Amino acid sequence: MTPKAITLLLGAPVLLFAMVAHEYAHGYAAHKQGDDTAKLLGRLSWNPLRHIDPFMTIILPAVMFYTTGMALGGAKPVPVDPRNYRNYRSGDIIVSLAGIATNLVLAVLLVPAIIALGLLGQLMPGAADTLSLVQLMFRLGIFINLLLAVFNLMPLPPLDGSHVVKHFLPTAWAMHYERVARFGILILILLLMFGGPVLTAWMAPAIWLDRLAMQFVSPFMLLSPWTT
Repeated sequence: MTPKAITLLLGAPVLLFAMVAHEYAHGYAAHKQGDDTAKLLGRLSWNPLRHIDPFMTIILPAVMFYTTGMALGGAKPVPVDPRNYRNYRSGDIIVSLAGIATNLVLAVLLVPAIIALGLLGQLMPGAADTLSLVQLMFRLGIFINLLLAVFNLMPLPPLDGSHVVKHFLPTAWAMHYERVARFGILILILLLMFGGPVLTAWMAPAIWLDRLAMQFVSPFMLLSPWTT
C-alpha cells in the first residue's frame, strides 16, 4: 500500500471526526446562547451520519487530496437562529468561533496523547506497531484540525470568520458584505479547487503550528511498519 493510500485511510476518519466536532460545537454554543434550533432538529449529535454532506464531506476532500495533497471540506452546517440568542452580537461571535476553538483544542490535546502513546510503546514493545498506527492517526489529527481552524477563519461567507468580521464593519459595509453570502458556496468551491496560491498563503499559520507541534512529538514517535 502506498504512503498516500495509507494517509487517506488514516486521515479520512480523523477528518470526519474533526468536522463533526466542529459542527457539534456550533450547535452546543448556540444552545448555551439560547437557541435550540440544532437540538430540536436532531443536529446536536455526535452521529456523523447527521452531519455528512456528500459533496463537501466526501467528494471534495478526496479530490483535493489527490490533486493538491491537502484535504479540506466541511460537514452540513448546523442550523442556528441568531434571533434566539440572548445577545445577538456576542452570541453570533461566540457560536461562530466555537467550531474553530474546538479544532484548536483538539490539535493541542493530541500532542500529549501522541507523547503518551510513545512512552507506552517504549514500555510495551509488543504493542508498538498498533500504538504507532494510532500515533499516525493522531499526528494527522493535529494537522487536519489546524487546517480546519485556520481555514474557517477566512472572512468569506459562509465560513465562520465572515460572521465575526461583519460585526466589526460599519452598518452599510456589513449589509454589502452579507450579500456576498448568496454566492459564498460557489466562491468557496472555486477557491478550494483553483485557488491554490491563495490557500497556501492563508494556511501558512497552520503549517507553522503543525511544525511546532512536531518538535514536541517527534522524539516520541514510534518506528512504524505502516510508513515503510
